[in-house]
Amino acid sequence: MTPERTGLEQSTTVVDVPAHARTLDTTTHDAARWLATLPESVVSWRPSATAWSIKEIIGHLIDSAAHNHQRFVRAELQADLVFPGYDQDDWVRAQAYHSAPWGPLLTLWQSYNLHLARVMATMPASIRERRRETHNFHQIGFRSFSADRPVTLDDLMEDYVLHLEHHLAQVRDRARGASAAGESAT
Repeated sequence: MTPERTGLEQSTTVVDVPAHARTLDTTTHDAARWLATLPESVVSWRPSATAWSIKEIIGHLIDSAAHNHQRFVRAELQADLVFPGYDQDDWVRAQAYHSAPWGPLLTLWQSYNLHLARVMATMPASIRERRRETHNFHQIGFRSFSADRPVTLDDLMEDYVLHLEHHLAQVRDRARGASAAGESAT
């Protein structure tokens, strides 16, 4: 069972919700609704022996959510924006996402991202928009960042949403590929 849609715009405690928080909220709800319709044969399909299945992509997005959750909170508590990275392939393999049950995996992904949308929405603008000289976004970011230019927490939050959207597009491609492979096998 997936959480009901409440929407950030209905919150009475949030005054100035950044666009990336709204996008994450909407994207998460819309994607979860579609992902819940996918059968096991589709979410487990791999286009090659070394490519991730949809389950593994969603698992990777859970890992990304966990790491970025800590980054977002720590950014309020530290002067710089320097955070640890992680080896995504090792994390996906170690957690055996490919053999995880789809329903609970999807629910965890959705719940975590709705929580992150709320964290983004409730983070004071003074913290999100504060420019920081010292960062390692050039190492941990999805987009290209210059090590020599100041960044903000908003930059990292926007980058997180772009990373998620990139992988959801990859999931849509995998689902089409799985369906085509299934049709050609019959």
